[in-house]
Amino acid sequence: MRLNKFLAHSTGMSRRQADEAIASGRVFVNDQTVSVGQDVSTDDVVKLDGQVVSMPTDRIELILNKPRGYVSSRRAQAKDVKTVYELLPSQYQHLKSVGRLDKDSSGLLLFTNDGDLAHQLTHPSFHKTKRYIVRLDTPLAPLHQQMISDFGIQLPDGPSKLLLERNNDNRTEFIVTMHEGRNRQIRRTFAALGYTVIYLHRTDFGNYHLGDLPSGKYQIL
Repeated sequence: MRLNKFLAHSTGMSRRQADEAIASGRVFVNDQTVSVGQDVSTDDVVKLDGQVVSMPTDRIELILNKPRGYVSSRRAQAKDVKTVYELLPSQYQHLKSVGRLDKDSSGLLLFTNDGDLAHQLTHPSFHKTKRYIVRLDTPLAPLHQQMISDFGIQLPDGPSKLLLERNNDNRTEFIVTMHEGRNRQIRRTFAALGYTVIYLHRTDFGNYHLGDLPSGKYQIL
């Protein structure tokens, strides 16, 4: 097996990240330096940053209905901030979260030990569909809806085009569908037109659906 694939499956990093770790000298096989593209066997001892890594026996996937107020990282930057890993039992806290949600957002968050799967779900080239319920502080003008859906809004990091489907009669709640996921993109898109997102909840991510999973609970897939 290629070393980068081995690292992807054993650590949750992507193959590109594995190649970068190999190239930077962080990876050793049988206590020897290695090169990108090298193969490994089941008899080899692989170390990353001095720690032995081994291939997991099974791929694990679970979804969590993330509540608001939790960050998606392993460590909180402030003592009074909670992380999503506090909602998982210890045997799943090594899993990698895929497709982050910010602290003020809720909904579907996927965890896996498969780095290739994580890469396929998050890299823009794969165009995975994500769906959200979004509520605004004031009704969205029809012209602004057309601008977002048909033409896109120019943001500092590029244009943002979202598919909007009205979800209530007063034009404050919409189902938002997108195929990328730049940092706080939905919030910034509406803010560029003078609106504040007061509720953002992800219901779908690629082939994964939240369904009726209660807030704060997880489900093994």
